[in-house]
Amino acid sequence: MEPYVVVDSLLSGACVLFTLGMFSTGLTDLRHMRVTRSVDSVQFLPFLTTDINNLSWLSYGVLKGAGTIIVVNTVGAMLQTLYILVYLHYCPRKQILLLQTATLLAVLLLGCGYFWLMVPDSDTRLQQLGLFCSVFTISMYLSPLADLAKVIKTQSTQRLSYPLTIATLLSSASWTLYGFRLGDFYIMVPNIPGIFTSLIRLWLFWKYPQEQDKNYQLLQT
Repeated sequence: MEPYVVVDSLLSGACVLFTLGMFSTGLTDLRHMRVTRSVDSVQFLPFLTTDINNLSWLSYGVLKGAGTIIVVNTVGAMLQTLYILVYLHYCPRKQILLLQTATLLAVLLLGCGYFWLMVPDSDTRLQQLGLFCSVFTISMYLSPLADLAKVIKTQSTQRLSYPLTIATLLSSASWTLYGFRLGDFYIMVPNIPGIFTSLIRLWLFWKYPQEQDKNYQLLQT
């Protein structure tokens, strides 16, 4: 087996392993909802936006014929859908959440309809769909910056998840390298902000240790 083939296989395996690890961090929220039978301290929107992102990249993977992208986003979409269904089951007020879900699904369906029906050339379709997926992924990675600003203001990292931070860093790094190897900027570029925001989170964990936060809370009580 040629060295390049080995490298590509290792990168593909790393992408699958680290990304599924990142998606599975939601199992902690799932367990919390089932044990407490409530959605307190669990956010709905990340589940929904990640699910839409997975479905978008799944379409890109199918069009490109990329097995790694297909496998990762199929499993990711299934997990996020499970989280969404459990959240809706335990949430007492479902109207707004259902409206958000319907709105994003409508946008996804309209986008897929446009790419598959209105863009006959497959290369142009792949480029436009890749651009859409890239912009959506970048917006997802940059959206938590407001929360990071709150962490700095409160000097508390209680709202951050350390396992998710590590998983996001490893996943983003592996996809960046994978996209570089394929020469696919639509895969490589949107994952760079994931590395950037994860490093910021790690710096915040170092500057404001959670043990320090616990001691502060004990003093307050």
